[in-house]
Amino acid sequence: MDTRARGAEPEPEPPRSVLARGLSLLDAFGSADTELTLTELAARTGLPKPTAHRLLAELVRWGGVERTAAGYRLSMRLFVLGHRAPSPRGFREAALPHMEDLYEATHENIHLAVLDGVDTLFLEKVSGRRSMPIISRVGGRLPAYCTATGKLFLALGPQERLDRVLDAGLVRHTPHTIVMPGLLRRELARTADRGYAVNREESEAGVSAVAAPILDRRRRVIAALSITGNVCRLDLDRLAPAVRTAALSLSRELARDGAPPLPPRLRTS
Repeated sequence: MDTRARGAEPEPEPPRSVLARGLSLLDAFGSADTELTLTELAARTGLPKPTAHRLLAELVRWGGVERTAAGYRLSMRLFVLGHRAPSPRGFREAALPHMEDLYEATHENIHLAVLDGVDTLFLEKVSGRRSMPIISRVGGRLPAYCTATGKLFLALGPQERLDRVLDAGLVRHTPHTIVMPGLLRRELARTADRGYAVNREESEAGVSAVAAPILDRRRRVIAALSITGNVCRLDLDRLAPAVRTAALSLSRELARDGAPPLPPRLRTS
């Protein structure tokens, strides 16, 4: 069971407005969730079961959620809406050749990620038959503190960013997740010193990653590239120069040509 650094995980505080409550039910679905029961949705949102049931019925009528034999799942209507939203397509297109080169050199999963709130958001992924299957997907997210890409934003960003993550709580996802604030601070200090970040089975058992920052002209981290694969196969320190070279090359290209704009929500300060 997940635990937080300061004892047991507190009950989530339910949102107050009706709209916020409905949106919280949609947001309760994680990247690995195909369907959730009413009990799971109520627990994740902090809503009473009768309230969650009533709002889910409204979402079903609207078409954002579908009923299943076991509970509920997100509908294709949300997929359609998502494609209407502005996307960082130009940024992804600029990064893709560098990601493909990195894949050809390593034959491991290659990710392009940005920071969204306190989470890592995956904008692009390159993998192949030789890559280890992992839970990540384009549009998926994971907590920043337990991913290699996310640690870069925390290590090289303003103190307020780390404070927000610590205030939200450090949840244990595997036995290797760092959930003590002091240990996380030391890990981030090492990350800043060496210029790259590592994740050793901290977000998913058996999976490790090494990541390097993509910088803008003002030397701010705007995104990150990572190599992800089997913990028994990846030599993270040996692969670090490869991902750092790719990230540096992309940073220089973006600085020279002008970085394609990211949506305001994904622009880090």
